[in-house]
Amino acid sequence: MKEILDSVEEKMLSSIENMEKRFANVRAGRANPTILDGVMVSYYGTDTPLKQLANISIPEARQLCIKPFDKSCLSAIEKGIYAANIGLTPNNNGETIILNIPALTEDTRKEYVKQVKTIAEDCKIALRNIRQDANNDIKKLELTEDEIKSGNDDVQELINKYNKVVDDKLKQKENELMSI
Repeated sequence: MKEILDSVEEKMLSSIENMEKRFANVRAGRANPTILDGVMVSYYGTDTPLKQLANISIPEARQLCIKPFDKSCLSAIEKGIYAANIGLTPNNNGETIILNIPALTEDTRKEYVKQVKTIAEDCKIALRNIRQDANNDIKKLELTEDEIKSGNDDVQELINKYNKVVDDKLKQKENELMSI
């Protein structure tokens, strides 16, 4: 029984971590290097993650600076950013690439909040699926009805705890998105 509860908690924690990673990709009008996580650059014929080809820094609140280790790949990095379709236009000055992140309008903020709510709901669905699997695993054990009920109650306590974590993180991200 304890193994099942430990496994459930581990799966729920990984669902929360996944949600946080997805939240990080929803930008809040501030520069965040995670925006570039999905950018692949064709470097000597091989698709390579941008992070492996350059240093990414944040010189200002709404600006990313990409300084490649090898200056010959500047144009390839530019093409990779365009191909990733992240909604940012790279400015190449021969040494580095500057990405200016535009200020968010009220409409785009609301759109981002909708995205974040969808991500949070996906996480809650994953938590419910984990609960369902755990309850089925508990039923398969040869236990008395009281022990099964107790196990299901323990799983329910865990899901209540992690649903609250999801709600708190959602509210936090919403506030971040809606603050100017």
